[in-house]
Amino acid sequence: MRALGLCSLMLHVMLVCSTELTFELPDNDKQCFYEELDSGVKFDIDFQVIAGGNYDVDCFVTDPKNNVLYQERKKQYDSFAHTTAMEGTYKVCFSNEFSTFSHKTVYLDFRAGEERPLLPDLNRDTAMTQMESACLAIHEILKVVSDSQTWYRLREAHDRMRAEDLHERVSYWSVGETLILFVVSIGQVVVLRSFFSDKKGSVAAST
Repeated sequence: MRALGLCSLMLHVMLVCSTELTFELPDNDKQCFYEELDSGVKFDIDFQVIAGGNYDVDCFVTDPKNNVLYQERKKQYDSFAHTTAMEGTYKVCFSNEFSTFSHKTVYLDFRAGEERPLLPDLNRDTAMTQMESACLAIHEILKVVSDSQTWYRLREAHDRMRAEDLHERVSYWSVGETLILFVVSIGQVVVLRSFFSDKKGSVAAST
């Protein structure tokens, strides 16, 4: 079992800790990721299997006391959100132990904390200027664009790996058909030669 701390891979954006990573999960293996979180912190998890086998994986999340917060088996993709009730180390694990031959590729998006408002002074009872409204609108659109790019990137990786797998199968099938045709052709030649050999032997015996 491999372990990895999420903090080493964090991208700190404002008050939000966010991680996006794609990792390999061999057959009969399990990988866990650990994160230190304070009490009352909301975190979100999105994952998707983008290659391997039936595109499924086991996933579970536990709190510092090893209480299971989330557990799903043989999921291709899913999302989970939770607000921590205690301070400590939270664990996210992905298991491929049910698979004997299939190597998986898994995408994980982990986000913890609340995003700081783009304009902290919006709480006061004043109307927003046109520039402030434009900044907020652009900010929301950029978040939508970022999510869309992530989705398209995952779909592209998923479709590419499916295409590569199909290409490999077609190549093996073509090689197999070639070998079968070669063996059948040799067999036909041998059978035809045996017919002529039998006729020659019959003629010689009759004379």
